Amino acid sequence: MKYADLHLHTTFSDSTYSPQQLIQEASRVGLSAIAIVDHDTIDAIVPALGIAAAYAVEIIPGIELTAEHDNLEVHVLGYLLDYTDPALIKKLASLKENRVQRIYKITEKLKGLGINLEANSVFEISGGGTVGRLHVARAMVKEKIVSNIFEAFQKYIGDKCPAYVLGFRFSVQEAIQLIKAAGGIPVLAHPYSIHKDDLVIDFIKAGIMGLEVYYPEHSQSMRNYYLGLTQEYHLLATGGSDCHGKAKPEIRIGSVKIPYELVEKLKESKC
Repeated sequence: MKYADLHLHTTFSDSTYSPQQLIQEASRVGLSAIAIVDHDTIDAIVPALGIAAAYAVEIIPGIELTAEHDNLEVHVLGYLLDYTDPALIKKLASLKENRVQRIYKITEKLKGLGINLEANSVFEISGGGTVGRLHVARAMVKEKIVSNIFEAFQKYIGDKCPAYVLGFRFSVQEAIQLIKAAGGIPVLAHPYSIHKDDLVIDFIKAGIMGLEVYYPEHSQSMRNYYLGLTQEYHLLATGGSDCHGKAKPEIRIGSVKIPYELVEKLKESKC
């Protein structure tokens, strides 16, 4: 039986795996297909496509867009989108700049808490990729401000923590429309993280075409609930590990995998 992991990141966002390392690891663990869904960027897709055939791993072009709704951070996955679409590329350039400005705001908030972390220390770790909170956490560990990434999120930069900054100015509806305009399929990422099931329904009505049912932090009861929603609203079901390489070593590629038939259903939905 063939399996896929449809939620993976590379060094083009906040993972420690290059596209080649990611594909090599996917091949090693026996995956037939993977989706690279870097945060607000599609820059890893072309390099990955040039490598994948040598390892017999299929690449599903994708993205993970960061949106906001009523002061909540919401992630929308986009699958099988046209990564050469000019409107998509233009919007992603804007989102990348928003992320840079967010880092300056986070480090300013940290300074207000008596923690001196320079924004450039974060940018050195991101290495030109789309920069995010995981890079901040890694910089805090490197400078011995915290002992581990979990502590950084738990005390300082996690949702509702004192140095948290939202600041994406991009609605869920806009994310859905951007993905659809590029010929892609919008899927709500890790819906448990929203903590409001009524909002999941609202996003479905706004045009979400699938739910990420299978996810490391989804309990069996959560999976059953979200799977029930996909059946009730005739949505696609997807899933993946959300592997970030050594940045989150406890989450390994393929630790959550789905039958390839769910990939086939994604493809059929584009026809």
